[in-house]
Amino acid sequence: MNFVFGSTNIAITHADAALVLADVAARLKRGTGFALATINLDHLVKLRANAAFRTAYAAQDMVVADGNPIVWLSRLARRPVSLVPGSDLVLPLVRLAADLGRPVVLFGSSDAALAGAAAALTAQVPGVVIAQTIAPVYGFDPTGAVAKTMLGQIAAIGPCLCLVALGAPKQEEFAALGRSLAPQAGFASIGAGLDFLSGYQQRAPDWTRRFAAEWLWRAVQSPKRMVPRYLGCAAILPRQAWRAWRLRG
Repeated sequence: MNFVFGSTNIAITHADAALVLADVAARLKRGTGFALATINLDHLVKLRANAAFRTAYAAQDMVVADGNPIVWLSRLARRPVSLVPGSDLVLPLVRLAADLGRPVVLFGSSDAALAGAAAALTAQVPGVVIAQTIAPVYGFDPTGAVAKTMLGQIAAIGPCLCLVALGAPKQEEFAALGRSLAPQAGFASIGAGLDFLSGYQQRAPDWTRRFAAEWLWRAVQSPKRMVPRYLGCAAILPRQAWRAWRLRG
């Protein structure tokens, strides 16, 4: 399944969690690094309007489907992929890093949330080494001088896993820059995954995810922020559905 924005083609590279975790394990073992993004409808909205975001997304080594509408579009196009939410990848990725003896860096969110996430990971993943926690200040430029300095710190660690929790498009832009400045690090953009783990944000209940209604729960919890976002997503859905239908071949 792929999405085209002008001359930029963005493809879902791994159809399910097992495939992406196998690729991550191989890269962590070799110390070759990667950038992993989890695409959803909100990203598609941002990709249409933001050229820098498109460039950053095109630089990702791995892209998986984070959101049921992306999965539905893939089925409509007869190129089915499975749902792989970024938040669900946090623990499996950290377990892989621990098993392979690779340290973990937590990047983004807030100092308090990162401390909570580090404590939760240490409790749940035997042998994990949290090498560093870095919470950028408000207004952080993911490609600016400060970002480059932080990436220098990550590069000095050597082969490692870096969980990036900045939200789109900043996390993907930071990860793309990290591929060149810290090439031995694996950057996984996981949105609110660390906040959920630390308890600083409450994730939707399991039943909402089973019925593909997590979006409704989030809209009720934070209407001023989420309702405009979901309206923007709804506006692009018919066009994306038409394009997926035409891909059936």
